Amino acid sequence: MTTGNRHFDRLVAAGHPVGEVNSVDHFIVKVRGLQPVNLHALVMFEDGSKGFVHQIENGQVVVMHFGVKPLAEGMVAVVQHQELVCKVGKDLIGRVISVNGEPLDGKGPVAADAAWPVFNLAPAMFERQLLDTQLESGITAIDALFPIVRGQRLALLGDSKAGKTTIATQLTLNQKQTDQVVVYCLIAKRRSDIDMLLNRLQSSGAIETAVIVVSTVFESLVMSYLAPYVACSIAEYLWQVNNQDTIIVYDDLTSHAQVVREMALLAGVNPGRDSYPGDMFYAHSSLLERAGKLLSNGKTLTSLPVVLTPNDDITAYLSTSIMSITDGQIILDLGIFRRGIRPAVNAGLSVSRVGGQAQTGRQKRLSGTLFKTLAKYKQAEEFSHFGSSLSKDAQIDLTLGQQVYAALQQTPEQLHSLTEQQLVLETIMLGKGEVDIDVVGLKEEVKKVAKTAKKEEAYDAIEVTLLKKFTKTEPVAEKTSEATKDESHATS
Repeated sequence: MTTGNRHFDRLVAAGHPVGEVNSVDHFIVKVRGLQPVNLHALVMFEDGSKGFVHQIENGQVVVMHFGVKPLAEGMVAVVQHQELVCKVGKDLIGRVISVNGEPLDGKGPVAADAAWPVFNLAPAMFERQLLDTQLESGITAIDALFPIVRGQRLALLGDSKAGKTTIATQLTLNQKQTDQVVVYCLIAKRRSDIDMLLNRLQSSGAIETAVIVVSTVFESLVMSYLAPYVACSIAEYLWQVNNQDTIIVYDDLTSHAQVVREMALLAGVNPGRDSYPGDMFYAHSSLLERAGKLLSNGKTLTSLPVVLTPNDDITAYLSTSIMSITDGQIILDLGIFRRGIRPAVNAGLSVSRVGGQAQTGRQKRLSGTLFKTLAKYKQAEEFSHFGSSLSKDAQIDLTLGQQVYAALQQTPEQLHSLTEQQLVLETIMLGKGEVDIDVVGLKEEVKKVAKTAKKEEAYDAIEVTLLKKFTKTEPVAEKTSEATKDESHATS
């Protein structure tokens, strides 16, 4: 058989299983024969295009075709590899690649160190160890309230334009200061969204410690389906073989779920809840469970799936499914976003179930105090809407809460170390809401003095100095009493 494709001819001559294309429906190709073959086996067609085995039926197999050029009935197919693999290697760091491993950044070909299974199994329980090291995101609202631990699976949920990608990008930028590599997977994205992310990473230099895996809405659905699995395989190699602490961001799994649903419906799979296939939960759990901390080398793979929640509804099938798989979730609220608070983290609904394991005693005390402060602030804010004068305690709660929110306020370009966050928040708590603090000036000053805080014992002295320097006006208690006097004179 001569097809003009030497690789195809060599596979046939070597005795690999062959089959004949029986029917073609878009990217779904049914091939008669092709036995014996495994699920997810890599298949090559005589025109050089490829696909993978998605289902095995009696007498035929269903192959998902990678190419965009349609195949013809009667074409010959051959099994190239009994499992689907992708190119992996340390040279991928700093590069932008497609799902099939082709470079998209114009920097020339990418040299691969090895081939890695795309649908690899997660490490067994006995191969793991407990998580105990905090991951620095650079975002105060997350590090102080909902800390991420290296090796954790933490979901980022929120409505469209609520800041999910911004948080993922900030976290990626902050890893320039650490020893971690970020694998950022873009799933079925528009070109404008891809360019925006790449521009931010390139301008900041964070692209040098990241691998960007791109699938667009214009590619085959099969490419978007495989994108998170390929990205996870690249991250696994860096984690398990290259002994590198790694973070993987899936942006976003909602788009991936929609692709899975469309593929299943076209393939004739019976639809389940919300028309998703019955194995929808497995599709994401098998992916996210590949994260963790290895017992063999002590290195970690942290998984951060991004999930869209239209109209801030976190009770939908997909969001509840992913929340049940992960070890916590950061929920971004569009209502908070519209009030000008960035990042728009909903402190009441967000949670990090294992974050406390990586915190020091001092950090835990601060987190507990912050939650109480924000709860009191919310109550005092409700009372302030009635227009009546607040009691001294309520006024203090309101002032302290406003100062804490000002400290949590952060633009996408701003990143803060754990020491800086601790100093700013503890200085504000030291004021107890009884004094007016210049929070903006305090945050700028802390950038300079944080380097001198080598140990926690030095924090107290630094915070006392900072409080004295950035206290602006008379105590809140005095302002409250003056306002009460004015009201009494007006009444008389």
